[in-house]
Amino acid sequence: MEVKQINFKMPENLHFAAENYARNFGFRNVQELIAESLREKIFESNSYDDDFSDKEIVLIDSLIEKSIMKGDVISEEELNKTLLK
Repeated sequence: MEVKQINFKMPENLHFAAENYARNFGFRNVQELIAESLREKIFESNSYDDDFSDKEIVLIDSLIEKSIMKGDVISEEELNKTLLK
């Protein structure tokens, strides 16, 4: 397997937090933490999360209601049909 080296810049406070995390959770260094984090994100968590928080649900409902009131959407049923295509 070919290995590719990249340069990665991060704010100082994020680097400090990453160093502490790496030390506390057994990573050899921040580079190993970053590589493992990318592996997790790309290979293990590569699915759409359709769970919404209560705040997000309220925002979505508000957007639908205002869109209907503005006439951008005729009805909730019309919106559902469009979204479910």
